[in-house]
Amino acid sequence: MKYLFLFVFYVSALPVALKAQDMASLFISMPDEYILQLEEAWRKDLVELYRAGKPATLDNTMKGHSTLVQLTPDYLFLQSSERSAIEMKLLPLINLTNIICIVTTVSAPVADSRVAFCTTDWKRLDASDIWTPVTADRFIRDDADRQSEAFLDALSRMDMDLIRYRLHAENATMTAEYMTPEYLSQEDRDKVIPFLKTETLVYQWKTGRYETPR
Repeated sequence: MKYLFLFVFYVSALPVALKAQDMASLFISMPDEYILQLEEAWRKDLVELYRAGKPATLDNTMKGHSTLVQLTPDYLFLQSSERSAIEMKLLPLINLTNIICIVTTVSAPVADSRVAFCTTDWKRLDASDIWTPVTADRFIRDDADRQSEAFLDALSRMDMDLIRYRLHAENATMTAEYMTPEYLSQEDRDKVIPFLKTETLVYQWKTGRYETPR
């Protein structure tokens, strides 16, 4: 009888637990430290405006505007300010639970992103267990002559790594785009571009980890 009661309790509680992992609910309940521009009540207002089909834009505490651009059961895109954006995606684990991937991008003016992972009760996870950040080397063409004077000159101009990461509403992939050329002058950019791949790097979500092709 005891085990039957526990089984019934688990089955009845499961839909509630899954519903609590809806992106809208998670966005509203997220700690203020993750998004200083918007307090909880304002996040709730944004969700209600979005669901009502109205412009989901509010003034924020940074004397700017925040817009909820897209919201699905497992994805959110928030233009948190004129120069910053937040994407969140629920990623499934094998035990019917999820974790949250958060990509924060700041354009100043060239876009650069930071990636973090949390549990659905907003505890930080060790990102090194879940993904490996891409480096500039992954964007260099395979056939580039790395010993040539032209390549070494181009490499010296790429003195910082600016990477824009993007999540996607329709699937669990994450893409990485090398943005450093946008930071360079046109003259320097023309010297760098011939050595770079044109395609973005795609991370696939596999068994609880983001992985990229070698």
